[in-house]
Amino acid sequence: MTNAPSILVFSGSTRQGSFTRQLAHVAANRIDICGGKASFIDMADYEAPLYHQDTETDDGFPDTVINFRALLRNHDGMMIATPEYNGFVPPLLVNMFSWASRPYQDESANALFHGMPVGLMAASPGGLGGVRVIPRLRDYMAELGTVAVPGFVTLPHAANAFDETGILQNDATLERLDALARRLISACQPD
Repeated sequence: MTNAPSILVFSGSTRQGSFTRQLAHVAANRIDICGGKASFIDMADYEAPLYHQDTETDDGFPDTVINFRALLRNHDGMMIATPEYNGFVPPLLVNMFSWASRPYQDESANALFHGMPVGLMAASPGGLGGVRVIPRLRDYMAELGTVAVPGFVTLPHAANAFDETGILQNDATLERLDALARRLISACQPD
């Protein structure tokens, strides 16, 4: 592959010790191994005020949102790891996507997301691994105009899934991550 597709990788959690952040780190590494070029970002570096159209009108776009939009513009796809908050997408992701989907300068609403391939993952300390949030995140991302690649990865019992250095200890999950990474990389390549 001469030009490896660039994949923006991030977690919907900024909590210290976050399992989804650990999963996102592992996914970024697996994307690189599978032939893509991953860029991991910490969403704590892109905090934004709660989206409100009056704030947008009065103050414009926060620098963190402008920077996040620039990252989206410069990547071929996204890989998102999300926690599950009462079966739903965390407010951090909803808020950033609410900001990033707004018309900005010469771009129409959702322009950055239109047709962008996305891979979805979830992690949870419980036995379901965040499986309830995946269809909700998939629907939300489709409304923005992204195209979720087939399949997803969930990580149940995430508190016991990593060693003390952050290495994922489950070979079956690594295989599923590799399969998802390969599908995402393939979806990011021009026909």
